[in-house]
Amino acid sequence: MDKVSFTQMKDGTAEDYAFLTKHETEYTLGTADRLLQAMVSLDEGLSGYQVTRLGHSLQSATRAERDGADIDWIVSALLHDIGDIYAPYNHDEYAATILRPFVREQCTWVVEKHGDFQMVYYGHHVGADPHKRDRYKGHAYFDDCATFCERWDQASFDPDYETLPLDHFAPMVRTVFARTPYDPEVIRAGAREPLVAG
Repeated sequence: MDKVSFTQMKDGTAEDYAFLTKHETEYTLGTADRLLQAMVSLDEGLSGYQVTRLGHSLQSATRAERDGADIDWIVSALLHDIGDIYAPYNHDEYAATILRPFVREQCTWVVEKHGDFQMVYYGHHVGADPHKRDRYKGHAYFDDCATFCERWDQASFDPDYETLPLDHFAPMVRTVFARTPYDPEVIRAGAREPLVAG
């Protein structure tokens, strides 16, 4: 079999779906490398900053690593703006959706909300609500998102910062995306790990 027999899903057979499952499983093994390639595309995206979007992402991840953050935080920092390529109006939600099956819930929530939290830095300049993040006050991950934005996101537009290359982070991305999706031992709903060691 090299193609399924059906033209409508409702007409598929068990053999068709076993065939597709095998192909889809094999395809998912390349997710990390497709994401790493997409990261390179960030260099062709939004301009005007003193660093490229890829440079910003690498700088964020570098700062996370130097702060002693764990692999979930580092990979989340690296990929937090990957949505800029395809979803500029909800890039944070897009990135969180990619990460959600493979990293701790804490990290996914922070990535998903970081756009709202960033408004505190510039919302007043663009006619947006600089206090947008206040709607999340009292949430278990509120302080984590505020720290993520302060230490790793808003500070990572410095062309003179010594930033690690994408190749340095590639093994971490491959490790994270090789995990069993939605593994409760990985997701650890409600668990918190520090962003900064010590």
